[in-house]
Amino acid sequence: MRILITGGAGFVGTHLALNFKAADAATKIVAFDNLKRRGSEINLAKFKSAGIEFVHGDIRQPSDLEDLSGNFDLMIEASAEPSVLAGLNGSPQYVLQTNLTGTLNCLEFARRRAPQVIFLSTSRVYSIAPLRRLKLRETDTRFELLPNQEIAGISQDGIAENFPTNSPRSLYGATKLASEMILQEYVESYGVRAVVNRCGVLAGPGQFGKTDQGVFTLWVARHYFNHPLTYTGFGGSGKQVRDLLHPRDLFELIVKQFERLDDCSGEVFNVGGGNGVSTSLLELTDLCRQATGNRVEINSVASSTKVDIPFYISDCAFASQRFGWRPNLTTTEIVTEIADWIKQNENQLKAVFT
Repeated sequence: MRILITGGAGFVGTHLALNFKAADAATKIVAFDNLKRRGSEINLAKFKSAGIEFVHGDIRQPSDLEDLSGNFDLMIEASAEPSVLAGLNGSPQYVLQTNLTGTLNCLEFARRRAPQVIFLSTSRVYSIAPLRRLKLRETDTRFELLPNQEIAGISQDGIAENFPTNSPRSLYGATKLASEMILQEYVESYGVRAVVNRCGVLAGPGQFGKTDQGVFTLWVARHYFNHPLTYTGFGGSGKQVRDLLHPRDLFELIVKQFERLDDCSGEVFNVGGGNGVSTSLLELTDLCRQATGNRVEINSVASSTKVDIPFYISDCAFASQRFGWRPNLTTTEIVTEIADWIKQNENQLKAVFT
């Protein structure tokens, strides 16, 4: 079997490549990446040791994809400009070209040479205005959903796939939603078999987190290296909530989806940790202190940006029903793995995180 992973040297792509190779050493894995994100070059040594082929290329350039040799049994489209802030304070060109034009290039490649696709989308396709209208109560450590919500697609289990997407979501979210729609047209028009995974917050070792993407890994790293942090938005209390998903749990789902692509092609799934693997920044701070033994200065900014949301938890009931899947790694386990990874690679990672 031959698998192509675009964005293959990124956090999620690297985990998926290594997990597929560990599951079957005979599988041919090609990791395709432009190495734009700082730290991704560190993963190349792992690929060499594992027998994974790395190809330096950019999905914005169709010729880079065309230069790949042979056909593939599966393409995992994991490439993205993943920041929700992308383009807000300057040109939107990179996020549009990568997340929309790049996806079109990947789908054209898939139509001819990799007719089975797993597309990694994002929970950020859901509209910001209704997410900010959720009825919440404030506890000592987090915001929680109140019962009797008035918006479709929301329950005590979180946000489901029918939550509104028809008003602004951010340039990042818009490009991913548009890509989902085009992918479904390729399924209908060309017989490409594909599914969409709307991922919540992915977190774990190997993520070179920043404030606008990968903030949970950054939170652990800042504690480890004793650098200050800031609670931003919604009163600056750190009570906004997200669910976390370890890439190992995502890998388990993708394996199940690949085995059943004939049955689920064209479908869209929310994929995250759900209520059971969720945390606020305030709660995460306590976990980081336990994992690293350090307490850092945490400042507070009460105001929110236009793309900030106070609460998002994935309702993964559809994926669970279709594939018998649920995430296994807890928030504590994810934080502990990140802290251990930083400790084991301290000298190499210090320059990235500080």
